[in-house]
Amino acid sequence: MRSITGAIALGAWLCAGLLPAHAQPAAPGSAAHVQVAAAKVDGNFIRQNAGRTPDWPSYGLDYAETRFSRLDQVNAANVKDLGLVWSYDLESTRGVEATPLVVDGVMYVTASWSVVHAIDVRTGRRLWTFDPQVDKSKGFRGCCDVVNRGVALYQGRVYVAAYDGRLIALDAATGQKVWEKNTIEGQKGSYTITGAPRVFKGKVIIGNGGAEYGVRGYVTAYDAKTGDQKWRWFVVPGDPSKPFEDASMARAAKTWDPSGKYWEAGGGGTAWDSFAFDPELNLMYVGTGNGSPWSHKQRSPKGGDNLYLGSVVALDPDTGAYKWHYQETPGDNWDYTSTQTMILADLQIDGKSRKVLLHAPKNGFFFVIDRTNGKFVSAKNFTEVNWATGFDKNGRPIELAAARDGSKPYDAIPGPFGAHNWHPMSFNPQTGLAYLPAQHVPLNLMDDKDWKFDEDKPGRPHAALGWNTAKFANAEAPKSKPFGRLVAWDPVAQKEAWGVDYASPWNGGTLTTAGNLVFQGTADGRLVAYDARNGTKLWETPTGTGVVAAPATYMVDGKQYVSVAVGWGGVYGLSQRATERQGPGTVYTFAVGGTAKMPAFVAYRMAKLLQGVSYDQAKVQAGTLLYVANCVFCHGVPGVDRGGNIPNLGYMDATFIENLDKFVRKGPAMARGMPDFTGKLSDDDIDSLKAFIQGTADAIRPK
Repeated sequence: MRSITGAIALGAWLCAGLLPAHAQPAAPGSAAHVQVAAAKVDGNFIRQNAGRTPDWPSYGLDYAETRFSRLDQVNAANVKDLGLVWSYDLESTRGVEATPLVVDGVMYVTASWSVVHAIDVRTGRRLWTFDPQVDKSKGFRGCCDVVNRGVALYQGRVYVAAYDGRLIALDAATGQKVWEKNTIEGQKGSYTITGAPRVFKGKVIIGNGGAEYGVRGYVTAYDAKTGDQKWRWFVVPGDPSKPFEDASMARAAKTWDPSGKYWEAGGGGTAWDSFAFDPELNLMYVGTGNGSPWSHKQRSPKGGDNLYLGSVVALDPDTGAYKWHYQETPGDNWDYTSTQTMILADLQIDGKSRKVLLHAPKNGFFFVIDRTNGKFVSAKNFTEVNWATGFDKNGRPIELAAARDGSKPYDAIPGPFGAHNWHPMSFNPQTGLAYLPAQHVPLNLMDDKDWKFDEDKPGRPHAALGWNTAKFANAEAPKSKPFGRLVAWDPVAQKEAWGVDYASPWNGGTLTTAGNLVFQGTADGRLVAYDARNGTKLWETPTGTGVVAAPATYMVDGKQYVSVAVGWGGVYGLSQRATERQGPGTVYTFAVGGTAKMPAFVAYRMAKLLQGVSYDQAKVQAGTLLYVANCVFCHGVPGVDRGGNIPNLGYMDATFIENLDKFVRKGPAMARGMPDFTGKLSDDDIDSLKAFIQGTADAIRPK
């Protein structure tokens, strides 16, 4: 503790300019230098940096979360000369979703399992790491991989939200823990955190995930210095037999049907990703999540909008008080979260300057909302949709009845993976375009009319691991086709300006710059730069494995760099992939004239289609239902899917499947995140799973 205190004191001394005239400035990368650099980051710094953007001090670059860099040293004319300066091994094998923060050449980035790395950009040298020691056997408590989207930086401290629900403050110079708070203490259900914290007005803001498991969403603010909780706002109402926390919850309760006992499954609404802040309006904006369970009829049998699911909500950052909301998906029935990137912009609409919020959530529509009052301005679908034909002048969706019916299998377009998921979009005020990773992952949905909360029943998707969707998945094979696409969207005209098609869904977030550039990583293992004006491809480099995170750019010692953290994963990346290469999570840093060599890329080691495991054909059907309830979202369909950052069991060595009991019960993979099925799967269940796995491989084997 003495060394931390000393470093802070030295930082304060340096910042105050009180060093003797003959003293030398701290060496770049030294603890003293790191402390000085980090100590200057506060609200004023973030606002001033937004004018020139030499640093990247916050997750979305600025409070408006634009991801628009005003740097133009790297531009459309010379981006072809970008080369690698250094690469850094994050020592991870699961998904990497973080955007690096960089201030004065010091980078802070997270890997899977919420591990924080501090890196000297000038050399690529590790300064320190912090591992919160998340219990890896509990990885199944989150739906969508053991990822983390990054940290917050404020007045000499780094804030990371760990997967298991802890919010942790670290000393920026040393990586030592200053304080820790359990953000889910006292709450019921399987909560996790994958999002990056934000700091608004001296308060660390964080939400959580878990709506698939049956939880009640909320947002909490903690004092950045002490960790004391300052306020908490719940997204959906609780048990109506108890007093509501505030007027917003009483108002919301009128839009839920209590006969469904929605509070038993939590209601959902988890705010697991996006926040933005307007200092002039003194409003912070929260993107809220899907319903728990997914099925509207099971959650709220008599209907209702179910506030504040699938909404953008404005809160007072000082008190957490509700100010306004706009609901993008009333009565969510499809896992249509509104947690995707929100961007604040000032646009000329109908000849008037409007303060707006730009949003492209999972439901496939691009929204323009007045951010002063939450009033609907416009919405247009940026990709194919089959749940609504559009929005009326009041901002209500014009729904298609078949999409909400739920009594028979229905290809939801978009499906629960979303037309746009968490992958950040960016907005360039020079071109007037937003750059959006659009996609479709086919999934067929049907209501489970016999669903009961927390009932583990074979055939219910991941019910054995705590999922509560009240939906069957792919009761029939989907007819829609998967795709991935970069869309340059004009939010004023509400139309696509240009687009680029990709080999697969699940491509990375975007960065745009004053150099007329858009950067995006791809699922098939590339980092690409496009002309922001017309989509012409100007440069690309291989990254080994697929990219899901968004890049960042910044200046160090007068030179512009571009960095991206790479590591294939996320919910789609658990069981699917679009490359033949794999590797550890890696940070790549590029600059014009860079000449470093890429690290070696390793080919996926995938065995031949499983063969030779003896099984009872009569157990295949039972094994199918058990596999859906226990395995499918992580391992995919045996032999049909190829595996992502988790292997496909249809391509495992036969010895593994023959000894399946030794792997599902306190097996060696628990150290990498596999659940323990001791007491959950009987010997007969395991034999049935073997029958399904080998039987499926035999069924698809070329004759």
